[in-house]
Amino acid sequence: MNIQGHAALVTGGGSGLGEATARELARLGAKVAVLDLNLENAQRVAADIGGVAVQCNVSDPDSMQAAIQQAAAAHGPARILMQIAGIGTAKRVVGKDGNAAPLDDFARVININLIGTYNAARLFAAACAKLEPMEDGERGVMVFTASVAAYDGQVGQQAYSASKAGVVGMTLPMARDLAQHGIRVCTIAPGLFMTPLMRTLPEPVQQSLAASIPFPSRLGKPEEFAQLATHIVTNTHLNGETIRLDGALRMAPR
Repeated sequence: MNIQGHAALVTGGGSGLGEATARELARLGAKVAVLDLNLENAQRVAADIGGVAVQCNVSDPDSMQAAIQQAAAAHGPARILMQIAGIGTAKRVVGKDGNAAPLDDFARVININLIGTYNAARLFAAACAKLEPMEDGERGVMVFTASVAAYDGQVGQQAYSASKAGVVGMTLPMARDLAQHGIRVCTIAPGLFMTPLMRTLPEPVQQSLAASIPFPSRLGKPEEFAQLATHIVTNTHLNGETIRLDGALRMAPR
């Protein structure tokens, strides 16, 4: 798909990987709707790129549906979904106090990262399937965000790893499911990236994490994630695949 002129939705577009992706889509000529729970961040990015800001909770069906409709009112129906919104957490199954980890913490991560991804995907796909097909019969494309933690999660990452492994696990069957509608589905599993959360860590910790990456031995740049995400859109034969973007990193247990 040629990105130029098409409407795109970017969840989590107000910061980090989502912000970089929104900016790259706009640079390539897309009409970008920046969806984020933090409306102020979404408005900042949208103002910079000439897009529209929409407050959105991906795990809430009404909120996500309203966001899709609001974006369509501004830009027309979207053919591109970048599902990047998510959260991270770390809780040992049995804490230092000997108590079991709170079940609510696990459920919250699953709800936002996995159920939120499915919710955004199903609502986008339902709208996209109604559009006229383009070249090769394609109607749209979705790019999900997993993590290398889906494959080699660290101590305490049970909830995060499970949520991201779920995203990886539904990528191929969803691509097969939506093939009849001409909608492609791919997932990116990033490693260690220089995001706002990473910047809150002490510099020695950042350097130590960067040194654990075989090559290049540095943290990933958000724009590198964005470049891969937009390449997936333009390369029509990419479908049903999860791509690790990690500099050959394999995470240690802790």
